[in-house]
Amino acid sequence: MIIIGITGTLGSGKGTIVKYLVKEKGFIHFSVREFLLKEIMKRNLPENRDSMVMVANELRKQNSPSYITDQLYEQSLEQNKNAIIESIRTPGEAESLRTKGEFYLFAVDADPKIRFERIKLRNSETDHINFDTFIANEKREMTATDPNKQNLKKCREMADFVFMNDGNIEDLFLEVEKVLTQIDMDSN
Repeated sequence: MIIIGITGTLGSGKGTIVKYLVKEKGFIHFSVREFLLKEIMKRNLPENRDSMVMVANELRKQNSPSYITDQLYEQSLEQNKNAIIESIRTPGEAESLRTKGEFYLFAVDADPKIRFERIKLRNSETDHINFDTFIANEKREMTATDPNKQNLKKCREMADFVFMNDGNIEDLFLEVEKVLTQIDMDSN
């Protein structure tokens, strides 16, 4: 069983890679975002990025830096299929998943203006923001010394494979295919 974790900047294409792996490669998908949205709804909080960050940081502080992804990993074991865990945001999450078997961390990035246009098109409950807020949110999540808080920069540095997604979707899928071929070679 292969577990792929995906980290990346806001609107970089994490979900696009997930959809490809699910549809074309039969992976099952586990989402930190969905996990957090369920918790936010239980608490009757507004469904926005501030609530997501607050709840995620609180859960990590109360339990462990890897609590959320550990919960998702346990759910993946029940399926016993290749799985993808979307939105690795702390080094502790990546470190914990590395101890659990065949794990690869993918990082995705793209130019900020391209990413902002993508989130406007995505139009999810956390994406109704202006460009300045988008950049401020990203900056807040980029580096942190607290192990319970987001540190996307460190997660990217820890990645086994980095995808620059400034081009079209076909180019991204070709890059993913190259990596999957390499992973298959590593596991044989």
